Amino acid sequence: MLSKETLFALSLFPYLGFLWFLTRSRLVPKLSLFGFYFLLVFVVVTIPAGIYTEKVLGESLANVDWLHGGAEFFLTLSNIFVVLGFYQAVREKQTQ
Repeated sequence: MLSKETLFALSLFPYLGFLWFLTRSRLVPKLSLFGFYFLLVFVVVTIPAGIYTEKVLGESLANVDWLHGGAEFFLTLSNIFVVLGFYQAVREKQTQ
């Protein structure tokens, strides 16, 4: 059985494929596309934070609120960019 870390690492490949197809389609609003790419910042921040909490603090990342909240902030920003991008696109279509 695959460990959660291995599964997490392997899940990046389908997501990168998703980003590639999304970018090539040119159908997604630019701000939303940025948000989908910005999700990778969340991943890059979460991995070292998780390693730090396990190795140094002996805890799971979910149990260290200040680090967990800091990492989740990047997920929240990513979601905001995606939603705002699609919101702007819908508003533009409505005014046409």
